[in-house]
Amino acid sequence: MRFRINHKKIKKNIDPDEIFLDSKNLPNFNTQQFEGRLEKAIPKRTIFLVGLFFLGFSFILIWQVVNLQIIKGNAYFQKSENNTLMKRPIFADRGLIYDRNKVLLSWNTWGNEDVDKLSSPIRSYYATPGFGLLLGYTSAPAKDSSGYYWQDNFIGKDGVESYFNDTLTGINGERITETDVKGVIQSENMISLPKAGTDVNLSIDARIQKKMYESISDMAKNVGFQGGAGAIMNIKTGELLAMTSFPEYNDNVLSEGDDSKTINGYFSDKSKVFLNRAVSGLYSPGSIVKPFLGYGALAESVITPLQVIFSNGSISIPNPYYPNKKSVFIDHGTFGYVDMRKAIAVSSDVYFYEVGGGYQDQKGLGILNIDKYLRMFGVGEKTGINIGGEKDGTIPTPEWKAITFKGEPWRIGDTYNTAIGQYGLQVTPIQMVKAVAGIANNGTIYTPHITLADKNFETPEVVPVDTNDMNVIHEGMRMAVTGGTATALNLPSVEVAAKSGTAQVGLGNTNTNSWIIGFFPYENPKYAFALVMERGPKAASGNATRVMSDVIDYMSVYTPEYLQ
Repeated sequence: MRFRINHKKIKKNIDPDEIFLDSKNLPNFNTQQFEGRLEKAIPKRTIFLVGLFFLGFSFILIWQVVNLQIIKGNAYFQKSENNTLMKRPIFADRGLIYDRNKVLLSWNTWGNEDVDKLSSPIRSYYATPGFGLLLGYTSAPAKDSSGYYWQDNFIGKDGVESYFNDTLTGINGERITETDVKGVIQSENMISLPKAGTDVNLSIDARIQKKMYESISDMAKNVGFQGGAGAIMNIKTGELLAMTSFPEYNDNVLSEGDDSKTINGYFSDKSKVFLNRAVSGLYSPGSIVKPFLGYGALAESVITPLQVIFSNGSISIPNPYYPNKKSVFIDHGTFGYVDMRKAIAVSSDVYFYEVGGGYQDQKGLGILNIDKYLRMFGVGEKTGINIGGEKDGTIPTPEWKAITFKGEPWRIGDTYNTAIGQYGLQVTPIQMVKAVAGIANNGTIYTPHITLADKNFETPEVVPVDTNDMNVIHEGMRMAVTGGTATALNLPSVEVAAKSGTAQVGLGNTNTNSWIIGFFPYENPKYAFALVMERGPKAASGNATRVMSDVIDYMSVYTPEYLQ
């Protein structure tokens, strides 16, 4: 059968996709992939509405720019110039400092803004003489003219404040504040809260500290000493009950920083108010070295406890520079025949010249053994106390002399002078309180420290000693109190053992350092002490003993627990 195609009815050719749509796709129409569906054009009305939306949005945006930059631009410019955003610290509390009985020695004082702690605090101190060099002082937070804190924490500058600065320093909080041109806060946001520093508990008893300073100060002013220092230590722990130095600065004045006249006076003061004499003062010890040499002489069998030496006021040896003359080494008195105990009690120089350097038939320790036994108890070396500025001192030896005096040889006279604590021998009071604690404690030596129950100082150094020989030294020191050179310490309240010392200093030996070391109670020692009065009149021997007597007498009334 044939069909005739009517060309007049066909208006256009059929596209291939229409053929495929009709013949193949449509029967298997997939609605998920829109197979076989013809796309419909977006209506012109929709395009018009979208365009109108974007046009309106653009108009709003342009209006806001014009409003901010042109219409209100000057007002916002003035506000940006007058208001300032600043990151400001919220000051943390610096740790407090207490004595062993929880007496507050150092604290923080806040200003008018103490609630928010926006203002810089002031560090305040126990307003009693005797604590300045112990506690030290601080440099306070500081800001520039624009209010920016270029130092936003206290910085310890001396004493406890400096040594324990990291412990005492807290962590400041932080906030952002917006202030106007007049400095008025417009808004603020807190970023972090402050964290307080850690408190420090000292082993010092504020009552004894105060009394020791007052006694040293009174003696210095009345007799004419340049200064003085002293310490009392628990020989079983190393804890210091007192450690003071005269003269001193006022730590409140230095921390506040307003009294420039007084502060400038400190720096020009020839009495060295910034020198902590207890740990940094170097002094010729004089006869307080004799117990240590005495023990060395017994331990080395240089002499026996009961062997006597005739002390007639001096010994003489040939003069190396003038063979026709004698070098004479004098004593401060004539004591007749003395053994070890009596030699310590009356402080016979002749006895210790001979056991120290030898004389005629008497064998001597020699300078190397003198050095050995002094260092055995820590003399001439830093103690390791937990406060800054400690000095180590000097024990003269042939090597030391060759360096110091450009090759000069060591002579027997140098040994004699060293044996009585003169020549180049220099020590600190804190060294001597540690050393005499070693004698009192039969060779068990704790490190002096100013903190209470400090685990860093629990382990002592143990020096092997012969207790029989050491008992001889103890007895000699007790005899010094009952009938020798330290009778001012013969008190009814407690039995004390002690050794005094006088060292001549200055050009022509015109001045005197007066010393006392010792321990108490005698039968069961608990506390050792050392005290020096610095550079007084030549005749001012024995004054340190009277100062220490005054302190122990005070303790017997106001702190009797330490004497039992």
